[in-house]
Amino acid sequence: MTSHAAYKPDLKADLVSGFLVFLIALPLCLGIAMASSFPPVAGIITAVVGGLIATFCGSAELTIKGPAAGLIVIALGSVQELGAGDPVAGYHRTIAVVVVAGFIQVILSRVRAGELGDFFPSAVVHGMLAAIGVIIVSKQAHTALGVAPTAREPLQLLAEIPRSIANMNPEVALIGILSLSLLFGIPKLPFAWAKKVPAPMVVLLVAVPLGSYLDLSHEHTYDFHFHHYKVGPQYLVQLPGSLAKALSFPDFSHLLTAASIKYIVMFTLVGSLESLLSAKAVDALDPQHRHSDLNRDLLATGVGNIVAGLLGGLPMISEIVRSSANINSGARSRYANFFHGLFLLLMVALLPGLLQRIPLAALGAMLIYTGFRLASPHEFVRVFHIGREQLLLFVTTLVVTLATDLLVGVGAGVVLKVLLHLRNGAPLRGLFGSRIEQESIDPTTLRMKVYDAAVFTNYLSLKRKLDAVPPSVSRLVLDLGATRLVDHTVIEKLHHTTEDWQRAGRTLEVIGLDAHTPLASHQLSARRKPIVAHP
Repeated sequence: MTSHAAYKPDLKADLVSGFLVFLIALPLCLGIAMASSFPPVAGIITAVVGGLIATFCGSAELTIKGPAAGLIVIALGSVQELGAGDPVAGYHRTIAVVVVAGFIQVILSRVRAGELGDFFPSAVVHGMLAAIGVIIVSKQAHTALGVAPTAREPLQLLAEIPRSIANMNPEVALIGILSLSLLFGIPKLPFAWAKKVPAPMVVLLVAVPLGSYLDLSHEHTYDFHFHHYKVGPQYLVQLPGSLAKALSFPDFSHLLTAASIKYIVMFTLVGSLESLLSAKAVDALDPQHRHSDLNRDLLATGVGNIVAGLLGGLPMISEIVRSSANINSGARSRYANFFHGLFLLLMVALLPGLLQRIPLAALGAMLIYTGFRLASPHEFVRVFHIGREQLLLFVTTLVVTLATDLLVGVGAGVVLKVLLHLRNGAPLRGLFGSRIEQESIDPTTLRMKVYDAAVFTNYLSLKRKLDAVPPSVSRLVLDLGATRLVDHTVIEKLHHTTEDWQRAGRTLEVIGLDAHTPLASHQLSARRKPIVAHP
């Protein structure tokens, strides 16, 4: 947990970092909102609430709160389904769903459900994120090319990309393709400044003047290569004239419908899971090695979602890309998140005209880049190296999610994981509760012995035991010799826990795996004990 003693505010460093994160967040907030079928300003509303309110509700020190690409799929589906053809009605009903999901997150934080992030198998979570990345690319590729697709489902949208390439609007596509080239190219440049300059801001510095040169703010036609094309303000960001007009209010009249309940569950589950995983990832990057209270962070996320939903904003999470940029920019405390929200508020209040000159193709390119990073080919290779069964889980979650929806995809991955555990010898009695014995070797040394299995479904009971070890114990011996199976999720979490203990000047020693067979050559792969047949 984050201690007050470790809290050393440096307002100058946080101000600089908050400004740099603001430069990255500005276009992403607009793009995520539009991709979700929300008004563009809705993304900024969420980031402002995340900065000015969630910061002081227990938010993890270095996380940036705001809208995330990972929830685009759910938000868009909610607007379409709850609106039944009316996007405005769907939007107002969806922000009502966001408010209710926020209340549930607050309740979950009070019953200490922050441990939810430790339940789901790693491969399933990454498969879900990869599916979200593919869906984002399938939708935004057409926006970057200036073409309106006819398909609506992800696999059909992917299949339609060649058609959109053949029918691209050249002026719009020029902005989209150039933006995409900058996003992929700048980080690869062999110059020190390329690592420090926010690529999304470079994209805006190029795309906005280019859009003005092509006169996108005025509707007109042009001829290119014997074809006739139309461009105009519809290819630019549209914002209300004042901050007061930017606010919208929820419609709670459809909350008891089956569709609303489904999306409440999806926003709560996926949003909480992604936010908790992001907060844990940011803790691992924190130069001061602080540990966030995930229940407090979930509380901050829930309060932020309630306020953002009431004002017409997108759902909020702890966002990993902006949080990583925050750390790399030298942030020291949660005030960096506050300043990033403040700068966004000032931009919308004082310079809305500048925002309305941003081409949608540039925003689409930024989302394509984000989606590609979520579903990068390197992710497939990384998972394969951990084990073939991990790749099977990853791909199953990915494919089922693309073919159905996120809840079904994650559910399919979890069920498959349980079946694989049974196939690999895990006893049924040990799947959902681990039998653990512990004894004191001396006043500073404790020994724990785990029986049956140590897998994702029973890891929370093991984690509670580890968390309950008193500070006076400087050495813990964890004996896994009596387990039939230790899965990748547990191996990975124990690896991180060992590092945490080491940083705290304590020792966590994992023993008893010599008789287990690794399922792959990777150090974090699952371990299975061969069944010895007795004569």
